[in-house]
Amino acid sequence: MLETTIATIGPPDESAMAAARELQGRLTKPPGSLGALEELSVRLAGLAGRCPPPLPEPAAVAIFAGDHGVHAQGVTPWPQEVTAQMIGNFLAGGAVVNAFARQAGASVTVVDVGVATPLPTVDDPSATAGPGARAGGAAPSRDVPRLVAANVRPGTRDLAVTAALTRDEVRAAMATGIRVADDLVDAGAGILLTGDMGIGNTTPAAALIAAFAGLDPAQTTGRGTGVDDPTYARKVDVVRAALRRHAPDPADPLGVLAAVGGLEHAALAGFILGAAARRTPVLLDGVIAVSAALAAAAFAPHAVAAMVAGHRSAEPGATVALRRLGLEPLIDLGLRLGEGTGALLALPVVTGAVRVLHEVATFDSAGVAEK
Repeated sequence: MLETTIATIGPPDESAMAAARELQGRLTKPPGSLGALEELSVRLAGLAGRCPPPLPEPAAVAIFAGDHGVHAQGVTPWPQEVTAQMIGNFLAGGAVVNAFARQAGASVTVVDVGVATPLPTVDDPSATAGPGARAGGAAPSRDVPRLVAANVRPGTRDLAVTAALTRDEVRAAMATGIRVADDLVDAGAGILLTGDMGIGNTTPAAALIAAFAGLDPAQTTGRGTGVDDPTYARKVDVVRAALRRHAPDPADPLGVLAAVGGLEHAALAGFILGAAARRTPVLLDGVIAVSAALAAAAFAPHAVAAMVAGHRSAEPGATVALRRLGLEPLIDLGLRLGEGTGALLALPVVTGAVRVLHEVATFDSAGVAEK
């Protein structure tokens, strides 16, 4: 599945991009007056292969959840059980991502790809899928979050001691992400949004970014949920020691994910590749998403054409990764929550960029004189 998906990902359509730039120049506004929105609309035209590109709606958020063996190293004060507890909160509609999704009219799909503790009971059996199953043929409800059970293993191994995953486990998680992307697009989604949940997951994210960017972990590691100075220093040391132990090769992204990644990181990389293969925009959230995006780009460089950076996470690794991908974030609010919250806040910006090409009159059609 992975190789087939990668083979499907092609470059943006240059003629569609040229048409979008030409159209932007004829709209009733000074050239360049919409700043980054104009280039975003051009990129989305190139992705779709037509001008104007389709409106990016409806939106679908996929929250990939997993636990991490590196939790044993004391890199976070939060107990690992919080991952499963937060999934219950997502399914009950009580998290920040749910509030923002309701505001945006987006559906929420929660994917258990590697949670270590038992999940709460789901009241609606129709909202679940069996392990490894497709996410379901019906369009997900915008009102009722859905759970996809696709657990590859109950959390990763401790990356400080051994490889976090086997290559086969990475492939299985990536296949889950690809399937979820396919199913959401098949159900009518016009844009996919990344979400994540996993106590301790900023540690593997920092390791992935350091590995792909070739930087010291001090430049890619942040405070996650807000750890104190001793915990932060320990976190940097854990990442640095793991990279020394495993020496992951950025030319082998599957190996990098296996050595120091998480199951949600691998699934997100697959999700991004799946979106790119379907020529559907994928709106990236925070540091977990952009670390997965680096892996996706290592597998298929043209996948970057499908990526839109929703926001700049307060985690330092996020800025490093975005710079490496050549992406500028749409908003910068100092967010560091994850879940897909930053991507959801940026969604209206993406929609507005495309709506301009659909609805704004040209100078000729409006009878407005040009300078």
